[in-house]
Amino acid sequence: MKKAVDFASGKGHQDENFPVASRLVRAELRPAILAFYRFARAADDVSDHETAAPEEKLAELDRLEAGLLGKAGGSAEGEALRAVLGERGLTDRHALDLLEAFRRDVTKLRYADWAELMDYCRYSAAPVGRFVLDLHGESSTVWPLNDALCAALQVINHLQDCGKDYRTLDRVYVPADTLAAHDVKTEALAERRASPALRAVIAGLAQRTASLLDESRPFANRIVDRRLAFEVGVIQTLAESLVQRLMRRDPLSERVHHRPVEAVALALRGSAGVAARRLARWFGQKQPDLRGSRR
Repeated sequence: MKKAVDFASGKGHQDENFPVASRLVRAELRPAILAFYRFARAADDVSDHETAAPEEKLAELDRLEAGLLGKAGGSAEGEALRAVLGERGLTDRHALDLLEAFRRDVTKLRYADWAELMDYCRYSAAPVGRFVLDLHGESSTVWPLNDALCAALQVINHLQDCGKDYRTLDRVYVPADTLAAHDVKTEALAERRASPALRAVIAGLAQRTASLLDESRPFANRIVDRRLAFEVGVIQTLAESLVQRLMRRDPLSERVHHRPVEAVALALRGSAGVAARRLARWFGQKQPDLRGSRR
């Protein structure tokens, strides 16, 4: 059996496509977000390990859960997150939901349709945002907006990495019915370049993802914590840019990820948009109604 260290990819929060506990978030909350991230990263590394047997992966995911629940033999990442949740009076539900997704990654390699993929995103992506919202004391009424944004981020990652996921893990998140509708075989994901038909599949899924981002666009404006609202606005802007790229570019042969300078420019644009909307709302609330006051 492998040890926990054998699963580690070496990837950290600064290597992710989207901000994790950035400087926009209040400093006192970043350690809790990073504890959640390290838990998720450990589970992700386990499920994505290229040579470990499925039973080894599931056993290590069980250790993560044991640590989270305070059971004997638990992993350090699970124990650390348990401590953070206890200190802040937060539920372990979101972390347990994540483990459900990573167990699916070990045992489920294909998705039949968009609805099945969205159900996976309910466990693999939405809990991350829900945890951050709970940590900030935000209302659960914004969860549907969070879930739409998180699902979009997850699908974007799947589309960017569709070739790599298939070649290294035989894992395909591209829905089978969409491939079949365009008469595309799964093996096409292993090619160096996408065929016109596969390009159409990816562009169509990117369009559906854009619809999720349309749903999540009011999210930042509904968040009470100003700094978190800016972070969400930045993430929304980065996601919208990546979706547009996926409509035009081939992720098998072309770069989709943002270069650092591109990410910075988009982050500034996203922050400016949130600031403008919050100022407009503030002035709208503060301005007296002068109608009828003229003589």
